[in-house]
Amino acid sequence: MSKALAELISLLDLEPIEVNLFRGVSPKEGWQRVFGGQVCGQALVAALRTVEPGRAAHSFHAYFLRPGDPQVPILYDVDRIRDGKSFTTRRVVAIQHGQAIFNLQASFQVAEPGLQHQLPMPDVPPPERLKNEVELRREIAHRLPEPMRSIFLRERAIEVRPVAPVNEFDPDAREPQQHVWLRAVGRLGDDLALHQCVLTYASDLTLLDTCVLPHAISWWSEKLQTASIDHAMWFHRPFRADEWLLYAQDSPSASGARGFNRGSVFTRDGVLVASVAQEGLIRPVR
Repeated sequence: MSKALAELISLLDLEPIEVNLFRGVSPKEGWQRVFGGQVCGQALVAALRTVEPGRAAHSFHAYFLRPGDPQVPILYDVDRIRDGKSFTTRRVVAIQHGQAIFNLQASFQVAEPGLQHQLPMPDVPPPERLKNEVELRREIAHRLPEPMRSIFLRERAIEVRPVAPVNEFDPDAREPQQHVWLRAVGRLGDDLALHQCVLTYASDLTLLDTCVLPHAISWWSEKLQTASIDHAMWFHRPFRADEWLLYAQDSPSASGARGFNRGSVFTRDGVLVASVAQEGLIRPVR
């Protein structure tokens, strides 16, 4: 297992502090705020730790309330709202410096048979024909000073292969949709809960980018103030996050300094396993 993936798994392995109370930490990478996918993934782990075996997450809805401070731990306080015959509901509040920075409400269900249908997977090239994100970044990394270059090119726990790569410094205006293949860079075992939490983390890596594609604005240009506002996921079917998944993303609307984004996650053989929705702040800087 790579060092980066081992660090991600460790990041998601929260420390129990008291009944319904857990503590998580952030990577020591020097970022100004905590990555949203990390907080979502850790909050889902906290909720799962209080759910009886045999019930898997089928959805969660979350709001980012304040920027997270990567220099101090995050406390996750779980409220056991309901334990029903088929469904379990949990609310999780993430706390730093005595204030809520994030909240999540998640629902879990026992496995049940039922009606089935799904939309088809988009027809895109397979991941073997595409460069991964690190290979693409090596081609443009010379434009950054050395201290930032090492972070830009650091080893990652999630391998991402864009179908139509965007130059991060000189983007072209294009339709607000993108497709990327992604997977964890090593094996994760057979616990579905871990695969769900890893995909939750990965689902925030590229989604907000989608709503700025028509505007040809580089994330490095300082023309936008950006942040995730909310994040929601629905888990439809079992999957493995250590096997290639296609993340099909689009942005139906941007207005009011907010961009709305959607994502559909498919296995290689075309099975729709998860759906994602997110609204993000995209405020022009005057």
